[in-house]
Amino acid sequence: MASYNRVVLVGNITRDIELRYTPGGMAVADIAIAVNERRKNQSGDWVDEVSFIDITLFGRTAEVASEYLGKGSPILVEGRLKQDRWEQDGQKRSKLKVICDRMQMLGTRAEGAPRGGGSASASSPSQGGQTPDESYGYSEGSAATATAGAGEANPTGSSPSYEEPDIPF
Repeated sequence: MASYNRVVLVGNITRDIELRYTPGGMAVADIAIAVNERRKNQSGDWVDEVSFIDITLFGRTAEVASEYLGKGSPILVEGRLKQDRWEQDGQKRSKLKVICDRMQMLGTRAEGAPRGGGSASASSPSQGGQTPDESYGYSEGSAATATAGAGEANPTGSSPSYEEPDIPF
């Protein structure tokens, strides 16, 4: 029988991120996000239902998250569910959490300002899951521009490689 284990969540980080390292040098960050669902109850009133989900980030994703995100920052997480099992005081316990494969920072700089000393720009889901360091060149006081190619980064702008299409109307 085939199985499929994928989770995509958008929510806000509930506490500041604490980064730690394994003995092998791998960065690990455990975070929790709050995901809100708004629905009408039986009396017709709108009710917000909040779910708190634990997420584990690894490697460069954990380092970027701890540097640029903090409590209240909006985030998109894609990953897989994992069930942790343990025994405490003779009782078996378990908890579902998400192992993050891809993290995307959302919002604006004012909503989730970087905690580190560097300048950063907010990301959008269309950037293909790259970290800000991989997909943007940063310079103090200027807007971030994509490093892929001037024509791709600015398709309707004044880039030297931009050619105006010949539209027949």
